Amino acid sequence: MRSIAFAAALAFAPLAACAAFAQTAPTSSQSPRPIAIASLKTADGTDAGSVTAYRGPLGLLFRVEGRNWPAGWHGVHLHMTGTCEGPGFTSAGGHVDHPTTDRAHGLLNMDGGPELGDLQNVFAASDGTANAEVYAAGSQTSQHGHDLMDSDGLSFIVHANPDDHVSQPIGGAGARIACGVFAPAG
Repeated sequence: MRSIAFAAALAFAPLAACAAFAQTAPTSSQSPRPIAIASLKTADGTDAGSVTAYRGPLGLLFRVEGRNWPAGWHGVHLHMTGTCEGPGFTSAGGHVDHPTTDRAHGLLNMDGGPELGDLQNVFAASDGTANAEVYAAGSQTSQHGHDLMDSDGLSFIVHANPDDHVSQPIGGAGARIACGVFAPAG
């Protein structure tokens, strides 16, 4: 009789585990909320889309929704100052770097890269739209004592060319063609 009770307990154990998981699994009401949004503009003020930032457990995810971009691949980077004055958007400063160590540019740079502001390239279709999600690993306040959304702001820059992820200082990405300053999501 004991063996039958034991077998029955084993048979129901996976069901109990599934029920426990179902209670803790994320639901649509627990979907991530954006922490910041940047409206992208070209130097002449043309709408170039938006970028929405989400905080994850190990970094930040950026949802890029581009408009009016030239077709092809584009380097995109996080820049350390939240200003976007044209024509070249140099007011955004350089790429965001690690707070305690000076890193080289490039996601594929095996000699001390990457910087925190280095992101994956984004492709724009022939109609000028670009839709992508890019990820900045290690950009959490709690991990590094560094907040990308600090008091002097944060900019998202779109470059004319793709980033080769190795060359210094910006991976050959070329001119800054669009810029947006992140503001807290409301």
